[in-house]
Amino acid sequence: MAASAAFALLFSNLPQRLRRRRPPPPMLSTLRLLRRHHRRRLASASSAAMSSSGGASSSSSSGERHGVGRSPNRLAASHSPYLLQHAYNPVDWYPWGEEAFENARRKDVPIFLSSMKCHVMEVESFENDEIAKILNDGFVSIKVDREERPDVDKVYMTYVSALYGGGGWPLSVFLSPNLKPLMGGTYFPPDDKYGRPGFKTILRKVKEAWETKRDALEKTGNVVIEQLRDALSAKASSQDMPNDLAVVSVDNCVEKLAGSYDPKFGGYGSAPKFPRPVENCVSESQNIMKMITHTLQCMARGGVHDHVGGGFHRYSVDECWHVPHFEKMLYDQGQIANVYLDTFLITGDEYYSSVARDILDYLRRDMIGEEGEIYSAEDADSAEYDGVPRKREGAFYVWTSKEIEDTLGENSELFKNHYYVKSSGNCDLSRMSDPHDEFKGKNVLIERKQASLMASKCGKSVDEYAQILGDCWHKLFDVRSKRPRPHLDDKVIVSWNGLAISAFARASQILKSEPTGTRFCFPITGCNPEEYLGVAEKAAHFIKEKLYDGSSNRLNHSYRNGPAKAPGFLDDYAFLINGLLDLYEYGGKIEWLMWATHLQDELFLDKQGGGYFNTPGEDPSVLLRIKEDYDGAEPSGNSVAAINLIRLSSIFDAAKSDGYKRNVEHLLAVFQTRLRELGIALPLMCCAADMLSVPSRKQVVLVGNKESTEFHDMVAAAFSTYDPNRTVIQIDPRNTEEMGFWESNNANIAQMARSSPPEKPAVAHVCQDFKCSPPVTSADALRELLNKTVAAATSSVAA
Repeated sequence: MAASAAFALLFSNLPQRLRRRRPPPPMLSTLRLLRRHHRRRLASASSAAMSSSGGASSSSSSGERHGVGRSPNRLAASHSPYLLQHAYNPVDWYPWGEEAFENARRKDVPIFLSSMKCHVMEVESFENDEIAKILNDGFVSIKVDREERPDVDKVYMTYVSALYGGGGWPLSVFLSPNLKPLMGGTYFPPDDKYGRPGFKTILRKVKEAWETKRDALEKTGNVVIEQLRDALSAKASSQDMPNDLAVVSVDNCVEKLAGSYDPKFGGYGSAPKFPRPVENCVSESQNIMKMITHTLQCMARGGVHDHVGGGFHRYSVDECWHVPHFEKMLYDQGQIANVYLDTFLITGDEYYSSVARDILDYLRRDMIGEEGEIYSAEDADSAEYDGVPRKREGAFYVWTSKEIEDTLGENSELFKNHYYVKSSGNCDLSRMSDPHDEFKGKNVLIERKQASLMASKCGKSVDEYAQILGDCWHKLFDVRSKRPRPHLDDKVIVSWNGLAISAFARASQILKSEPTGTRFCFPITGCNPEEYLGVAEKAAHFIKEKLYDGSSNRLNHSYRNGPAKAPGFLDDYAFLINGLLDLYEYGGKIEWLMWATHLQDELFLDKQGGGYFNTPGEDPSVLLRIKEDYDGAEPSGNSVAAINLIRLSSIFDAAKSDGYKRNVEHLLAVFQTRLRELGIALPLMCCAADMLSVPSRKQVVLVGNKESTEFHDMVAAAFSTYDPNRTVIQIDPRNTEEMGFWESNNANIAQMARSSPPEKPAVAHVCQDFKCSPPVTSADALRELLNKTVAAATSSVAA
């Protein structure tokens, strides 16, 4: 399909680490290649050249670091921290928009599109005056923040991945003035090396190809876009989900996960290891739970977990969860916290609830704005000390043995033994941990043995030992707080806030099941779990006030110094709806359920073909509408939307409920081939199919005075067991707004509320298969009833 020698030349330049390591398998679909590009990007992320180019961007502009004395370019007016970073490049950057497109048409030159940051490429190429002159003379250059415009990034990443069998960030693509792709790739070094052309050569060759073979290039771009449009708008041949789909997809997914499980260090596959929370949603079977609990323990003990300040880093470059890529992403924190909460419910082990608290308390302390908005990320890089212009990966988080000795005094030996701290540095557990000696003499804290074993060795009780560690963490935290901090990306993204809202809301009730007298050590605050509900509600209020237009029922995608121009995408709606449903079920305020139902409209729905597109399809500059299904670092919008529909179907009366079920069946029918053949790529959608296959979801209807202690205890009891096929409905008969909502949407629930004894502060009805058990009026009775129904359901499935 190559249109010129320049086309092939461009991709012969890719470094080996960014190309395929083996021949591609037979193509199942264009989307399959899209999934594979993600995994290749993860594998390349551990290389030194790319280690500083992950998610969160630095807010310090290039003018501060490299562009002293230069005039700013058009990016200086942006709200995006990533775009601001390039505001003082000599490259005449444009943001994505009509001004750039019109200039390319007027000058009749190709567009160079760069998406996502790469500190290496910025320094090597975008700060290079010679390269800047070539770009400024022969191209219109556009910078895209993929977190702000995931729709644009997705179009051209899909193109690169599908056509060349690989992709990754930074994404570098050449476009015609009408935005059709011509050529593309990822990282390019500035100069020719080792027989490969550098970025300067590539730019000259692309310019030459545009001038001499333009028609062929444009024709190829048009053909590729049309083929991708057909491939990515998957349609179902039937609107019904096949009867065996749930069993086949879940079994297939579990089998593949078990086959890739690492029994020594936990997790699935080898280095680098990413926390992929959706992989832990598939099964409660005993063997799978052993894998999950072992993985979660290894993650929490590893360096991928920030022991001193809480939260999890992006991923581990080695197989033992030790040395991480140090950035912290909000979408990871929300999802990982929910996995630890679920595991706590299933096992009853407060170890998992304490890790969930650790994550949520980190977010409360470091990632939340004054109005409740939850920020996106903290960068991996920071200065080792004030005044140093060059940042280093992990500088904020790593320790020398002497620093620990000077800080902890008499407890330093205990702490060093516990966390494998060595004077020579401890990044030696794997050849992947530090292949370029970046952390020589430094230590990344890791627990190689359980605290109970170490306490016994020291002749101390577990509580005494834990308290010593907590005191040590606090002292180290105070010292670390004086270091230059990594940049905080204070962009507010709706979808990621939705994931965090879910975790905070669920924690507010689930953590009430912790054993009485559970002790917490720094950095865990040990707060009343109900405080977490306030965090969730405040974040939801921020989105509703700043990023939602009630008159049009539309969301904006992100906020920083004001709403971004980008509209809300499928992920924003789906993830936020999921968070709002959790806010209602766990918190009880009807406003969140009402807002969730308003957002669940048909803006992204393919009524004829089934499933949801990723964009509304209203922006002509975005050439593709994609139906995503890959559950990766973030779950796919279609997977979350499917679960939302199932949950909503159990709340409303038959007319609405049937509509929701039809949509989710049609959605799952769209992706049935993928679910059958490669369920491991869609674990959350496998869960959705499994949830839909349950004949009737359990409804726990709680009626009474929501302000009473008895009602609060009843709500806590409703969430004291793990049951993904349960819906909790809270209703106060004295609240006219609530009663009006249920009268209009489910008369049976309204009747339950009216008929409950008014003298009882809390009454619970448990209903399933169109039958309700006799109402109970105490938390203990509800807990006993729910345990019986869960046991009965488990026995039925086993049979």
